[in-house]
Amino acid sequence: MDLKIEQPLKVQGYDIDVMGIVNNVVYLRWFEDLRMAFLDNMMPFSEMIAKGYSPVLVKTCIKYYKPLTIHDQPKGILTLTRLTRIRWSITIDIKTGETVHCHGEQQGAFFHLKNHKIAKIPQEFMERTQH
Repeated sequence: MDLKIEQPLKVQGYDIDVMGIVNNVVYLRWFEDLRMAFLDNMMPFSEMIAKGYSPVLVKTCIKYYKPLTIHDQPKGILTLTRLTRIRWSITIDIKTGETVHCHGEQQGAFFHLKNHKIAKIPQEFMERTQH
C-alpha cells in the first residue's frame, strides 16, 4: 500500500525558539495538518461528521534528527502504511531535499459519534484507498 501526500511546509516566526530553531511542538502541528489533508482527500471531514464519524489518534511516535531553522523550506510526506477494519497507520517525514529532520508514526481509528465507541473504518474510506 502506497497512498501518499506531500505538502510544502512554512516555518513561521512564531515557530522558532530563541536559538532560531523550530520548536518540537511545531512538528506535531505539521503532522496534524498533513493527517487532516490526507483524510480530507480520502473522505472530507464534513462528510465524516455527517455520517456520524470522527477520526481519532490512538498513538504518535516521533523522532527528531536534525533541527530546522526559519531559513529552511521543509516539506511533509505522509504515507498510509497499514489499514485494517478498525485501524490505520501512517508514517510522516519532514524533509528538506534528501535530509530527514523528523520521522513519525501515527495510528488512528474512527470514532462513532452516537455510541461513543471506536467504529469500523467507513466503507467509503476503504473504497477510496483501493484506487
